[in-house]
Amino acid sequence: MEEEEPEKVDIMILGASGFTGKYVIREALKFINSSPSSFSPSSSSSPPLKLGLAGRSKPKILSALKWASSPSPPPGIPIFEADVSNPLSLSSLCKQTRLLLNCVGPFRLYGEPVVSECIRAGIDYLDITGEPEFMEKIEALYHEKAVQSNSLVISACGFDSVPAELGFVFNSRQWEPPSILNSIDAYLVLESDKRIVGNVGTLESAILGLSSFDELQRLRRSRPKRPRPQIPGPPTSKGELIQHQKSVGLWAVKLPSADAIVVRRTLTSLTENPNGLSGVNETPDHISKREKFWSQIKPAHFGVKIGYKSPLGIIRLIVVGIIMGILTRCAFGRSLLSKYPEIFTLGWFRKSGPTEEEVRSASFKMWFVGRGYSDESQLKRGKMDKEVITRVSGPEIGYITTPIILVQCALVLLKERGNLPRGGVYTPGIVFGPTDLQKHLQENGLSFELISKNAQPT
Repeated sequence: MEEEEPEKVDIMILGASGFTGKYVIREALKFINSSPSSFSPSSSSSPPLKLGLAGRSKPKILSALKWASSPSPPPGIPIFEADVSNPLSLSSLCKQTRLLLNCVGPFRLYGEPVVSECIRAGIDYLDITGEPEFMEKIEALYHEKAVQSNSLVISACGFDSVPAELGFVFNSRQWEPPSILNSIDAYLVLESDKRIVGNVGTLESAILGLSSFDELQRLRRSRPKRPRPQIPGPPTSKGELIQHQKSVGLWAVKLPSADAIVVRRTLTSLTENPNGLSGVNETPDHISKREKFWSQIKPAHFGVKIGYKSPLGIIRLIVVGIIMGILTRCAFGRSLLSKYPEIFTLGWFRKSGPTEEEVRSASFKMWFVGRGYSDESQLKRGKMDKEVITRVSGPEIGYITTPIILVQCALVLLKERGNLPRGGVYTPGIVFGPTDLQKHLQENGLSFELISKNAQPT
């Protein structure tokens, strides 16, 4: 008698015992009594969401599960041992799930084997990376393989870079004809009654990102040129190092994050596919919805800055940036940063990560300032006379907002799989833009607001 294969789970969280992983478990537990096809409490006709947890140590995963489910007892969730350095364990793991959520970073070091095995197994993959070199390398090496295996691979499904992607789209949709959009600048503000602190794992990803910049440039030069979106009006100027953005009352400096890169990749995909990406088994209603949605999106120059109400905050950021820029140039400097993060980042990162109280007290606001022309005549005169300000806001970015976004991306993917592309390596914006992701994020703690539409002095 043949042994029956174990039933697949809907979602597998890999890296479940890590610092971010335990917060992802806590967020996912809110939905284990829901149907993945409806986001609603399950009934006899719609089985509940099946969740699995994976990592190198079952005891550590069980400890994370107990923490995440407290004060309730931990539910009976299957736990799997898997190590990213062991292809056989990853291969076995991928056979147990429909969708894998990868929380094991830095992704430049540990991400590729996971992506490779997911594609080999023909399952879908989401992660929370903010590392451009990893994302673009995976696209270059695995896109065609993912298409062939019907595997959707979508990175940056956390605070990097969904608020930027959906925030850009939300602002762009406010520019109704005859208005013409030229640029959108995002201004990120982090707020807290306590200290704002990050985990050392996030810092290590940033260190690798800075040190791999030259490799990213070589990768881009080696790839075929893709069409660029046609944006009305002139390109944006670099401007001053420190900007005083009076429209939102902030002092700001450029933020070297993945957000602008991911948004530009989405706009490139849209240039190649003006109606968006067709679904594998798309309904006529969704085809109409998708085509209408993308017809409302205008390409624009995009940049991201971090903002403070006082220029003093900018000075601290610049000092940390200079320290990191110097230390990441050599192995010894990178080692110093990893060993003594609290010293060299002036307290912004520490090995123990933020306390639960520090996480609960933090929040973010991301302002989007769109600039352009009220009509074609103003474009011809070269005089920008219109400004649209929108805002995305939510709780702490790394351990509350990121798990919310990752889990909602997973649930939307499971619910709307037939309306999404058959397979391939994509950005979250081009895949989830026409879906109900924004609606579900708003129902789970994030907000999207239109602040103002103003005529600007030319």
